[in-house]
Amino acid sequence: ILDDPDLKDIDPTVLKHCHAAAAMCILEAGKQKADISAISTCLEDCKLDKERIEQFCTEYQKNKDALEILLGSIGRSPLHITDVSWRLDYQIKSNQLHKTYQPSYLVTLNVENSDSGSHPDVSFSCTMEQLQDLVGKLKDAAKSLERATQM
Repeated sequence: ILDDPDLKDIDPTVLKHCHAAAAMCILEAGKQKADISAISTCLEDCKLDKERIEQFCTEYQKNKDALEILLGSIGRSPLHITDVSWRLDYQIKSNQLHKTYQPSYLVTLNVENSDSGSHPDVSFSCTMEQLQDLVGKLKDAAKSLERATQM
């Protein structure tokens, strides 16, 4: 969008805000399964002119099925971590036969979604420092959640 020559005179910040607002409008319409009349009414309330509303509704109608399929694949609730497993790997040599002596942790998160059951596990590799940083951030998040529930 920022590279479009027709939009070069518009402030990039304003352009990003407009793009985000349009994306939210499209996502909410898809999430609510709104019909064209509801979308038109909403856009009229936002003071858009008739021609732009018709163009928006035409494009929305063309892509509505694909949008609903995409939104359906995302689900309604975030993934929940049900279990964590890890192992320590120690690399002694690289494929160039250089000695490296680098420890790394292989972490696997077992996740599930309440909408559709289980999902593929999330796996990643990290150094000791990265793992310590992750643990610290998780502790901070737990403390924040604890404080929020006490209010």
